[in-house]
Order: sequence, then C-alpha cells, then structure tokens
Amino acid sequence: MTHNPPTAVSVESLQGLLAAWFAPWVQALGLQVESFADGEVILRLPQSDQLSRVGGMLCGQAMMSAADTAMVLAIVTQLGDQRPMTTVQLNTSFLKPLSGQDARITARVIRAGKNLVFGEIDIAGATDGRSVCRASTTYALL
Repeated sequence: MTHNPPTAVSVESLQGLLAAWFAPWVQALGLQVESFADGEVILRLPQSDQLSRVGGMLCGQAMMSAADTAMVLAIVTQLGDQRPMTTVQLNTSFLKPLSGQDARITARVIRAGKNLVFGEIDIAGATDGRSVCRASTTYALL
C-alpha cells in the first residue's frame, strides 16, 4: 500500500481545501483562513445579508456550519495531511446574538487519537472579540 507524504500546511493550502472539500453552499459562506498553528485554525466569516435573519443577526445555521468547517481544517493542521474524516458529534451553545460585524471562528484540537478527534470551537465578534457561540466536536478518522 502506498502512503502519500504529508502535504505542507499553509494558509493558502487550507484556503484551497475550503474550495476542494466542501459543498458549494458551505463555500458560499465566504470563510477566509486568517491563521493557523498546530491543531488550531482561525477563520473569518464575513457579515452578510444572506447569512442574517431578522434584525441583522447572524443565523445559527451559519455559525454551526462555520464551526464544523473550521474544525476540519484544525484537524488537518494537527495531522499534517488531508485525511478523510466525518463529524460524529457537534454540540453548540449560542451565548448571544452577533450582528453588524464579521465572526472570528477559532477551532482547536483537544485530543487526536487513532480513530477519534475531539475539539472545541469559539465564535466571537471579529471587532469586539466577545464570544457568541461555543461548540464541542467529535470526528471519526476514516
């Protein structure tokens, strides 16, 4: 069996994965990779009327999608390669509404085992830095 060597991780390669791995509607979120470290990624979700509900508040569905997507990229930074995986669990708590500013999504791998990866995500206002959503996740490595 041939194993491909790990792909070098960069902001550009992670941004490329957003286009290559995710459905068109996820790509339509307009997520932008801001930075990464080993087991961590920070994305920006631009404020948009298409993602807002009554009162200009960012909808929860967009936040959950952004959180799930960010964690996949954080796992890539931890594993060093583009390994197939699937979400097993996503537990989300919405703390307060977000409106009038972009969202900053910080995803961190808490533990990466042989078959499962556990992570936490914080979504905050990109301008004021106040947390609006917290999520915990479990992923199965395929």
